[in-house]
Amino acid sequence: MTLADSVTQWYDINARDLPWRVPGTSAWAVLVSEVMLQQTPVVRVTPAWHAWMERWPTPADLTQDPPSEAIRMWGRLGYPRRAMRLHACAVAIVERHGGRVPDDLDQLLALPGVGTYTARAVATFAYGQRHPVVDTNVRRVVSRAVAGDPDAGPATTTADLAAMAELLPIEPARAARASIAFMELGAIVCTARSPRCGVCPFEQVCAWHQSGAPAPAGPTRKTQKYAGTDRQVRGLLLEVLRHATGPVPRQRLDTVWADEVQRARALSGLVTDGLVEPLDSDADRFVLAGDHPPRFPPLS
Repeated sequence: MTLADSVTQWYDINARDLPWRVPGTSAWAVLVSEVMLQQTPVVRVTPAWHAWMERWPTPADLTQDPPSEAIRMWGRLGYPRRAMRLHACAVAIVERHGGRVPDDLDQLLALPGVGTYTARAVATFAYGQRHPVVDTNVRRVVSRAVAGDPDAGPATTTADLAAMAELLPIEPARAARASIAFMELGAIVCTARSPRCGVCPFEQVCAWHQSGAPAPAGPTRKTQKYAGTDRQVRGLLLEVLRHATGPVPRQRLDTVWADEVQRARALSGLVTDGLVEPLDSDADRFVLAGDHPPRFPPLS
């Protein structure tokens, strides 16, 4: 039995019941889930995904609202530029593809903010195509099971894509299911810190396990801190703007963080990233991108 067959059988029994995996889920819903899941745990994404899809079940629905509403709906998921990218994606899908998420890989890659992983994931999980879909979890599974290494490199390479492609069945539907099965295995069994080798379908054939599961030779990657970082300050500033009923004066934003230099740097970064807009040349009042008009009345 091949690794793909083995992991697919395991997946059929052990897969998590996630809403974007329900048969008949639209390609748009899959795209939204993939963008939300970047660097964000499933438990936080699930309610946000439901809320998003209820409000904007199609790309055309999202284009009827300004980018600011996407940022508001994003809430506290983090990395809010992803909300802007989804809005830009929706606009491009409507303008270029009549509102339908394309099934062609090159056309997916041409969408704003859609990279190699997301494009392959949508083509595979939404349209059942045969593409190597490689994220951190997949790279770790393949690295351990095939190469015998405890961990993969920090970023996906062409070699990673080639290694995964060799493991996939030729038939597209089977390959697509194997792709998501490899990913699920890395997410809930072959984890980075506490792999559960005793319940892994690869236990008897995994090169890493058979060699005694040696630890990485170099230092392990540290968890990125959040408290006290510019990311935290940006989040606090956005929280004020998301709940505002009108333009927010700078004085109000000055109250969210004591360090003036860091606060100014964070606000400047939000403006540079297009998430926040100053309403005047003196930058005394701010709104979320696209909030004027229609959300606020014209300035006098």
